Amino acid sequence: MAALVQRIGCSGHTLAATPKGRLFPLSRDDLAECVALLALVRERRLDTIRIPEQPLDVLAQQIVAEVAVQEWDEQELFDGLRRAWPYWGLSRADFDAILQMLADGFSTRIGRRAVYLHRDRINSQLRGRKGARLTAVTNGGVIPDRFDYDVLLQPEGLRIGTLNEDFAFKSLPGDIFLLGNTSYRILRVQSGQVLVEDARGQPPNIPFWFGEAPGRDDLLSAGVSDLRAGVEERLAAGDDQARSWLLDEHGLAPAAIDQLLAYYGAARTALDLLPTQNRIVLERVCDETGDMHLVVHSTYGSRINRAWGLVLRKRFCRTFNFELQAAALEDAIILSLGTFHSFALEEVVRFLTSHGVRRLLTQALLDVPLFGTHWRWNATTALVVRRYQGGKKTPPQFQRSAAEDLVALIFPDQLACLENLQGEREIPDHPLVTQNLQDCLTEVMDSVGLERLLERIESGAIEVIALDLAAPSLLAEEIIGARPYAFLDDTPAEERRTLAVTTRGLAGYEQAACLARPDPAALARVRAQAWPSLADPDELHDALLLAGFLTWDELGAGTRHFPRLTADQAQGLRCR
Repeated sequence: MAALVQRIGCSGHTLAATPKGRLFPLSRDDLAECVALLALVRERRLDTIRIPEQPLDVLAQQIVAEVAVQEWDEQELFDGLRRAWPYWGLSRADFDAILQMLADGFSTRIGRRAVYLHRDRINSQLRGRKGARLTAVTNGGVIPDRFDYDVLLQPEGLRIGTLNEDFAFKSLPGDIFLLGNTSYRILRVQSGQVLVEDARGQPPNIPFWFGEAPGRDDLLSAGVSDLRAGVEERLAAGDDQARSWLLDEHGLAPAAIDQLLAYYGAARTALDLLPTQNRIVLERVCDETGDMHLVVHSTYGSRINRAWGLVLRKRFCRTFNFELQAAALEDAIILSLGTFHSFALEEVVRFLTSHGVRRLLTQALLDVPLFGTHWRWNATTALVVRRYQGGKKTPPQFQRSAAEDLVALIFPDQLACLENLQGEREIPDHPLVTQNLQDCLTEVMDSVGLERLLERIESGAIEVIALDLAAPSLLAEEIIGARPYAFLDDTPAEERRTLAVTTRGLAGYEQAACLARPDPAALARVRAQAWPSLADPDELHDALLLAGFLTWDELGAGTRHFPRLTADQAQGLRCR
């Protein structure tokens, strides 16, 4: 909301100008979010500013800068730092840990590195070492480096786009990838650039991006939930009342009203309701191959949904010993299950508890690229990995290698071979590790919000509704077709199980009801197909082996195939 107000305000920076802005939703969920956004702006509501609490990487950078200029007494420096609002609750133990890291550095085979100050423990004095001032001046700042590679078309040298650093690192000359609707062959990968030529339609790979855009604010998520609740309440009285409400209260254009009502109306028909923050819906559907997909409709925003999806994926992995594909967006989570997973859908909310979810989430995020990316950012902010050295910018691959070496030195379990690990990874007590986990759990994700959400589910304050559907609802279509930035695992986009899910597009109310309701006749046919064929005694024996046991009443249908089967013969089958 603050970004919207700021950008529209920048459009009219003269006395006579009128600020104007237009919103272009790219999906139906975007349309609903824009409506809620405008409603909150009219109410003069703004985003809650989240001030980082005691960022230890920034603290290390500031200490180096202070000590490089003048000599400091430890207690005076500690008291001075605590006058800044983010560090008002800084403990002396955390302060001493940062001092020890900056004074001792990190020991490698070629000596110590990242040693920036002398610490006189007897007199409690701090002095800067040689090179500390230059490092603080040339490497200062907290804006992380995002190493997107420019794609240059040869021989013209035209810039045609960018590639994510992870994809560029893993590419080799000769590889063919798709950018836009054109295939390109990689000629060379160099510092910050990928040189390509036209591949003339040869089969390509699809590049991937790991995006980490800020998640939706809690206030805007609540606004989307309120919009759904308002539309649902008025749809119960008829489309005309809902249309009048959107026109009078929100000032929407007729085309936007038609799309929003068609979207939410068909979703409400399929689910009998609309998910809100007081009502979470678990939707399970099957794809064309028979695999199951679990969609959690949660309007709490991607920061909570990403955390919930990761920890659910980890719990499923430990329960079924199977790595799941998962994705999370602002309003939904999807978990792609196999054909052999069988559980009561209502039990999903009981897989997790509020008091143990943070520890499980911590272990889950260690398995995704999120930890490594933020580790490099924190290491450069803390001046442990230098962005500039010798007057030149450190190449991306060198920064990446230095950050990985640092992980191996401080947190060896993170890069250890999984075959050598027994149980959970042991997390060391180191300020950089602590800060990295804090950033992942509280900035990219919202572990505290997830704990509160699970507490409300456990207390019954949030209603959880489980539905088995014959086809995915309209609310599930965006998460089914989610882009790579929403993925919670490293499976490529072209290998996602969700590609086998058939979506129906925007359907009318009657079509939505037919698609979402399992056909009783179809269920009866499936049960009949699942029941074993009992054409002869051998098939009856196989059925008994599979089922474990069958009662005589359950074999009542089979006695039509064995009209002369006696109790003694049945006893013989039991013996077999």
